[in-house]
Amino acid sequence: MQFLPTTRDELEQLGWDQLDIILISGDSYIDSPFIGIAVIGRYLIDNGFRVGIIAQPTLSSPRDITRLGEPKLFWGVSGGSVDSMVANYTASKKKRKSDDFTPGGINNRRPDRAVIAYSNLIRKYFKDTKPIVLGGIEASLRRVAHYDYWSNKIRKSILFDAKADALVYGMGEKTTLQLAEAFKQNQDWRTTNGVCFISNEPPEDYLELPSFDEVRLSKSQFTEMFHTFYTNNDPLTACGLYQKSDTRYLIQNPPGSYLSQRELDAVYETDFALEQHPYYQKFGCVKALDTIRFSLATHRGCYGECNFCAIAVHQGQTVRWRSEKSIIKEAKRFGSHAKFKGIISDAGGPTANMYGFECDKKLRKGCCVDKRCIYPTLCPQMKPDHSQQMSLLKKLAAIDGVKKVFIASGIRYDLIIEDKQFGRKYLNQLVNEHTSGQLKVAPEHTDENVLRLMGKPGIAALSQFNAMFSAAVSRGDKDQFLTYYLIAAHPGCTEVEMQQLKAYTSQHLRINPEQVQIFTPLPSTYSALMYYTEQDPFTGRRIFVEKDINRKIKQKDVLTRKPARSKSKARRSRQ
Repeated sequence: MQFLPTTRDELEQLGWDQLDIILISGDSYIDSPFIGIAVIGRYLIDNGFRVGIIAQPTLSSPRDITRLGEPKLFWGVSGGSVDSMVANYTASKKKRKSDDFTPGGINNRRPDRAVIAYSNLIRKYFKDTKPIVLGGIEASLRRVAHYDYWSNKIRKSILFDAKADALVYGMGEKTTLQLAEAFKQNQDWRTTNGVCFISNEPPEDYLELPSFDEVRLSKSQFTEMFHTFYTNNDPLTACGLYQKSDTRYLIQNPPGSYLSQRELDAVYETDFALEQHPYYQKFGCVKALDTIRFSLATHRGCYGECNFCAIAVHQGQTVRWRSEKSIIKEAKRFGSHAKFKGIISDAGGPTANMYGFECDKKLRKGCCVDKRCIYPTLCPQMKPDHSQQMSLLKKLAAIDGVKKVFIASGIRYDLIIEDKQFGRKYLNQLVNEHTSGQLKVAPEHTDENVLRLMGKPGIAALSQFNAMFSAAVSRGDKDQFLTYYLIAAHPGCTEVEMQQLKAYTSQHLRINPEQVQIFTPLPSTYSALMYYTEQDPFTGRRIFVEKDINRKIKQKDVLTRKPARSKSKARRSRQ
């Protein structure tokens, strides 16, 4: 099967009279292992279920939402690869004009709060329908009471607003399959790990979170709630949680177990088409395909735990990686694709150089509650070892028909520094073989207090890495540069800190930064908690938070404005 069906004609060609599951997505239907709805759909089909996809259904008529009929088991609803409010609005709350996951690239098909909009659409045209199950990053990050930047208020779990029956959080393959089996067998699906649902009574053995009314009225209660929520995300240690909202309860079962390496390999070895479905292709191309079509996802999860990042809450703090054999097998399939020109765009994950090593203690007993793996310093239990990724990259580059393998995902330079045996060798290999002119790093800032609030390493690590990078480039035969990702207006950052950052980038990095973004408070992140409460959640101390949009823009402008040219230089340039 090249694509999952999305039209009635395709169902008839397959000889299917009705689907078991219909998946709704805020993205166009791109059949790729980087698109969550495609992965879930393929996984369910491989396990014997009949699954179809409706992408970006119009809200103004029943045309799209009804074209596949009603499913036998359940509807699966996702806002897409990006939270719909992040996809639709900039950090300054301006409407985005473009959308890389929409045909034609015009941002005109993904509704605000897409998960809620699509759930309402289903119920509008299918009365008393089969259960609606929410999933994807938008639902996952909004599964408990959360701060919503775009409305500037605490919102209930998205389950209440969407009036849905269940919510799958995390990556979700096993959980969704277990739900499907339970629905098929008429069993109690509410015992499934990785699921949230609404109940009239709380479970006796679950931890109670402060209620929605308590967190809405008290910032200290919201902070307490978030700490408990955050520390109960590891499948090996987490407790079930519940939170009262009005007269009912949001129930969060403990997380589902991570996929084993064999299971992870199987997910990505599915024969994806690596194209947009023809039904949607007629509306225009999707830009996202240029990046993901010939990229390889080598692992999941991230133990960096940057406070502004949602990966730890959604993908997990434990890195799980695929086998070399599986990744090489996928790369070899690229050769049979008509559009493959020998370039693998990326071989990485949330952080490229976390492939192949983890803390042995964490793998046995789960994440530590009282400390982090690599912040403020590397934990002695975590032993960086880049040798497996070095081996993988060499083998990928040796595949017949592969001309180049690039690392486009960001890297953690502090891990390279701490890997005393292979760090320099790995960096040399990156510079000479796997970098297309620019290597991406994300120091985010240079002020020590702002970095502390971000959960990022201090400036000394950046200086040390810059020296290592320069040495590696000098030993090579081509010019390479570092691209720095930087953030303006993060909690704790004033215009003074931005001026200092500007001075550092000019004097020490000798650049005029271009990759600068204004901080966006993503739901269910520590930085969003800081933004809302204006407090350091770890010390209770009050911190400065810039909330005026014009002054946020000014902070960014401090960093991105180009130095004024002297009059003599200006005259020469005009001659």
